[in-house]
Amino acid sequence: MTHPTAAEHPVYNYKVVRQFTIMTVVWGIVGMLVGVVIAAQLAFPALNFDSQWLHFGRLRPLHTNAVIFAFGGSALFATSFYVVQRTCQARLISDRLASFVFWGWQLVIVLAAITLPLGYTSSKEYAELEWPIDVLITVVWVAYAIVYFGTIARRKTSHIYVANWFFGAYIITIAVLHVINSLAIPVSLTKSYSIYPGTIDAMVQWWYGHNAVGFFLTAGFLGIMYYFVPKQAERPVYSYRLSIVHFWALIAIYMWAGPHHLHYTALPDWAQSLGMVMSLILLAPSWGGMINGLMTLSGAWHKLRTDPTLRFLIVSLSFYAMSTFEGPMMSIKTVNALSHYTDWTIGHVHSGALGWVAMVTIGAIYHLIPPLWGRKEMHSVALINTHFWLATIGTVLYIASLWVNGIMQGLMWRAYNDDGTLTYSFAESVAASYPGYIVRLIGGAMFFLGMVVMAWNTWKTVSPGAAPAAEPRVQPA
Repeated sequence: MTHPTAAEHPVYNYKVVRQFTIMTVVWGIVGMLVGVVIAAQLAFPALNFDSQWLHFGRLRPLHTNAVIFAFGGSALFATSFYVVQRTCQARLISDRLASFVFWGWQLVIVLAAITLPLGYTSSKEYAELEWPIDVLITVVWVAYAIVYFGTIARRKTSHIYVANWFFGAYIITIAVLHVINSLAIPVSLTKSYSIYPGTIDAMVQWWYGHNAVGFFLTAGFLGIMYYFVPKQAERPVYSYRLSIVHFWALIAIYMWAGPHHLHYTALPDWAQSLGMVMSLILLAPSWGGMINGLMTLSGAWHKLRTDPTLRFLIVSLSFYAMSTFEGPMMSIKTVNALSHYTDWTIGHVHSGALGWVAMVTIGAIYHLIPPLWGRKEMHSVALINTHFWLATIGTVLYIASLWVNGIMQGLMWRAYNDDGTLTYSFAESVAASYPGYIVRLIGGAMFFLGMVVMAWNTWKTVSPGAAPAAEPRVQPA
């Protein structure tokens, strides 16, 4: 008995899952390639080619939008549609609406890829897209919510598995964040102005910006973790009670952490302190979830020797632990006085983005591809192993170089002579950062090369000539 393909599956809509899975790989390559290009521009400014279209200032938001919303977003759509069907034992409530979500999201990404290099931007970090695209995002997101929650409503099981709690929280919260932060007065088709003044605009932006991290890049991907780690390890989740505590604590606390991006600014001091305190408290639920994921491997640690897909999933939790310790530490005002505006912040972001988000995504995609295309396994397990080491070593080089750079920059900027003048000019700190930029470029290039390896392995697995599985690998959820 062969495993039914997406088109032939008698119960679930796997077509949209397959579409988003492939686009996860495609947009991962595109977004990370742009990242390598702008990393190269920081090391070798001549690579701007004196072109406004290829300038760092135009490509950087293209990179962040591509890796967060194109790569990460496609992964979340693929996994949430897959998980909600299998755990609810119900088909997506509307195939047509699911198809609209896929094509609508791809249109959003293409429009971003066109408008950002042209310089059309709201200038809000992670929310740079102008108002017509924001409207389209809202329409697509509402359709996504209808499909997702409609499927839960028609479930054939009374229980709602914890992964769906995390996916549901991310869907609702991102909708609220996007609408409120994007409120603007249009003055033309390509330009608008935020309705919020000055400091309030900054506070709303970082309420959005940090919770885009907290819910898009954390809650959503914790939904991935809670399904795919137990499935790949073939072990039950370590503690279901802990997963529920983890969920409620995380969503209650994360919303308050945004002000730590605005230390030593015009934001009222009480708001800065509140953001710092809530960020420190956030360490507890973050590590509770990490421990729950790692302890799921109790009795199955030996599988890490032979299963590189499981290795991706588990190592991602190690990076999650590291970045969720580092974030609260950097929110402390005295630490932030050293780290703010330095490369340390960029290193912290990428320990989460590459080490946690990208690696848990890659593990989930490697788990998904064979059953979605009726294959027994990926074309080459050896290539998955190669990808794992490229990704892991590349991430370590990337973040370590920026940690060193950041601490060095912070110390140079705050060094004073006896007469009160600065010991170092800003240009001197940039020159001293050069070796770190070279190492960062090497690390990023290694991670990108791993994505190319993944694309080749995926193509060889899903191409028509690949042999089907003798029996289904995925058992009922």
